[in-house]
Amino acid sequence: MPPSTAPTLRQRRLGAELRKLREHAGLTATAAATLLGVNQARISSIEAGRYAVSADRVRAFARAYSCGDDQLVEALAAMTGGRKRGWWDEHREYLPAAFADLAELEYYAAELRVAVVIHIPGLLQTPDHARALFNTVVPPLRPYEVEHRISHRIKRQEILYRDPPIPYTAIIHEAALRMGFGESATARAQLKHLIAMSELDHVTIRVIPFGKATFPGNGQSIDYVSGPVPQLDTVQLDVHHGCDFLDAEAQLAKYRSVLDRMEHSALKPSASREFIHRIAQDI
Repeated sequence: MPPSTAPTLRQRRLGAELRKLREHAGLTATAAATLLGVNQARISSIEAGRYAVSADRVRAFARAYSCGDDQLVEALAAMTGGRKRGWWDEHREYLPAAFADLAELEYYAAELRVAVVIHIPGLLQTPDHARALFNTVVPPLRPYEVEHRISHRIKRQEILYRDPPIPYTAIIHEAALRMGFGESATARAQLKHLIAMSELDHVTIRVIPFGKATFPGNGQSIDYVSGPVPQLDTVQLDVHHGCDFLDAEAQLAKYRSVLDRMEHSALKPSASREFIHRIAQDI
């Protein structure tokens, strides 16, 4: 199989984790190549996510690197082999690569925690709300580009309905609830959708009302995606130029703390549901 010129986020993450194991073992790429019976260029390509490896090869790497964490090794092995195309791959042609990477990341997640201050979380948006939001993008999107993005966003939401469902927690600031994208009917329908989603057993929505100023963050949207083991967690941040994906141990610890403190500042789920209901009545 020839090396990939455009590895996905998941492929790059597998390579990065194999590099971490090698470095933790105190081996150079050249030494690892000798130990594993391959050339140094192959090691570099694998660690960059450009070259596919089998589950057995990952286990062989782990043995060579003296990694005794069986759960981590098996989680990495599950990320290997001939990668099956997911529905998100069909969107890579006409959407930014980060959109497909985020959908893939969510698909394989064990749990999701989200915190937003200005916007409704993407997995909880109605099509009309998403359309109103995408119509504010700078530079302006063409109508067909808007529809592509809406289609992708709604397809992502299927992870909240699969069996078994993925645990999902959304911490939403009151500002996001009152932004009012679109007509009044659109805003009202969006809030009613949040209420309906909050009644699902695996979905938790908690609101931070105005007046709760003692929470961290600067208005940045945070997605914390839990992997099958903690070492494979990922943080996704929305930024003006697209998405940033973070996976360093210190970064993960920081954003877990940020989310914990924001959740501590938020209303309980039942009180949040009633709070959203009151805002919907005011629109």
